[in-house]
Amino acid sequence: MAQQEKIQDLKLRLSEFMTRIEELEPEETSVEDIDRLILMLEELEQKMN
Repeated sequence: MAQQEKIQDLKLRLSEFMTRIEELEPEETSVEDIDRLILMLEELEQKMN
């Protein structure tokens, strides 16, 4: 994947991550929801390397 494509992919994934965080309702958030968010962050981190 070219550098520019990689950057665009990371931007898209980060945007999706931020959207999910903004949509969370603290009273209704489960441990599984948090685990999914952590997994998303780990995937972003792997893409950066």
